[in-house]
Parts: sequence; C-alpha cells; structure tokens
Amino acid sequence: MLTGKQKRFLRSTAHHLHPIFQVGKGGVKENMVKQIREALEARELIKISILQNCEEDRETVAAALADGAKAELVQIIGNTIILYRESSENKQLELP
Repeated sequence: MLTGKQKRFLRSTAHHLHPIFQVGKGGVKENMVKQIREALEARELIKISILQNCEEDRETVAAALADGAKAELVQIIGNTIILYRESSENKQLELP
C-alpha cells in the first residue's frame, strides 16, 4: 500500500509520461492485462488511457487493471489511469 507522500511523488513523476495502452470498446481483456504486467516489470510506472467508446466506467476499468496486473492504483484523472508496481529485476524508482 502506498502512502500519500509516495503517491504524490509518483504522480509528479508520471506527469511527463504518455499513455502506452488504451482501453476501448472491448474493455479489459486477459491479453491486455498480461501486456500491462510486462510493461510494469520493465517501466514500473505507466499511464493508460480510457477511450470514449469504452462501455465500462473508469473506476471499474482501473480496479480490473490494478487487480489483474497486481499493481497499485496511483491516480485516476480524467480518462487516464496511472499504475505502479515495483519491478523485481529492473528497479528504477526509489520511493520516498
């Protein structure tokens, strides 16, 4: 579980990132969760964009992605989700 200070740090770090995944009409699929898991192992912090044609609400999508990827939900802002998971092999971010 992340503290408020850690979330604030991760939000400021993620500000300059671009979304690398998009959730659209198909919603959250197992293949997408697998790819997000791999991306989190490589990057630790990622942004995911929710398209307007997504049939599920953003909180449901965020919870499904965080649970499936075993990641921490840092923030939902607009239609963008920020996820964090500490990498086991490629640690890049040092949390306060």
